[in-house]
Amino acid sequence: MTARLDDIVANFELLDEWDDRYRYLIELGKSLEPLSEAAHNDVNKVRGCASQVWLEARREGGPGPQTQLHFLGDSDAHIVRGLVALALAIFSGRPASEILATDAFTIYERLGLAAHLTPQRSNGVRAMIERIKSDARATAET
Repeated sequence: MTARLDDIVANFELLDEWDDRYRYLIELGKSLEPLSEAAHNDVNKVRGCASQVWLEARREGGPGPQTQLHFLGDSDAHIVRGLVALALAIFSGRPASEILATDAFTIYERLGLAAHLTPQRSNGVRAMIERIKSDARATAET
């Protein structure tokens, strides 16, 4: 089950040390719903991430901007799985139009992640967010 964004933000605010926040991110990653082996494919692979990352989008309802998108994700790196879990908490289960209007980078900055991720990991986060928004654009336009 995907963690709720409000819970993640509240938990981050309780943790003062970055080691504790990193451990919490890793725990979030462990709580991700498993992605099937079949979904670990080239279509779902996110380009631009140093670690391997897969995102699978599922539509609920007909096409258009109000169609809800549900995402499953996985990574071969523990901390990145946590970043995937955070992205899913931000975007999964929301209508395409809301996904497109959401500024996830503000949330990452609020949590202090923007300042504590390596440039490579930050590029990976951008690639994940762009992939999610690309899926939402494709859904909204059909």
